[in-house]
Parts: sequence; structure tokens; C-alpha cells
Amino acid sequence: MLGGLLLLAGCTVEKTDPEKLRDLTFTVAEDSQIPEELKPLIEEKKAAEFKMTFDSGKFRYIAVGYGAQETGGYSIKVEELYETKNAVYVKTTLLGPAKGELVTEAESYPYVVIKTEILEKSVVFE
Repeated sequence: MLGGLLLLAGCTVEKTDPEKLRDLTFTVAEDSQIPEELKPLIEEKKAAEFKMTFDSGKFRYIAVGYGAQETGGYSIKVEELYETKNAVYVKTTLLGPAKGELVTEAESYPYVVIKTEILEKSVVFE
């Protein structure tokens, strides 16, 4: 029983430290810049909201999708992408069509793919 207590005493929970160390540089990847291996994964998930990462070569691709929307005219703004001691944080916002804007009446599937450096940290979606 004493051994079990000693084992439990050795367990710790890592705290997340949301203090920003630095903003990360990134680009919003156009379709031609998205790795071919990532495209079918996005296609498979785009009908529902999704969040995923994909590492290829020296880059990490962070994909965020907002699921099916009734019309076209949507865009996604990357609000923040930054590194903390324990993680990389990403925050995006779905922007709807402006009032009076002409939009396609077909269903759309807005998503964004962010291309950045690979860090050995998990990604936290806000």
C-alpha cells in the first residue's frame, strides 16, 4: 500500500501557461499550397466543423473549418497565432457576408489552412 501511495505522489498534472511568448509568422495557404495528403482529409471533414493539424516537411498546417453554410460569401479571419511555454494557440473567426452583398445561393464550406513553422508543442484552438 505504501508503494501505491508513493506512485501517486509522483504523478503531476502539467499546467497550461497561456502567457504569450511570441506571435508566430504564418501564411494563409492557397489551395495550390496545401499538401496533397491534407486535401482529402479536409474534403472528408468539411461538412461539419473541424480543427486539425498536419505536419509536412518543415511546415505545420493548421486547418479550421466551420461546416456547411447556407450560402457563399463567408471568409475566415486568423485573429491570433502565438506560442506559449507549453503550446501554440490559434484563434479564428468566421465572417459572414456583408448586408446587401451578392452571394451564391449554393451551400458553402468555409475553411482556412494556416501554414507555419513546426514546433514540438500541441496546438490549442480557441
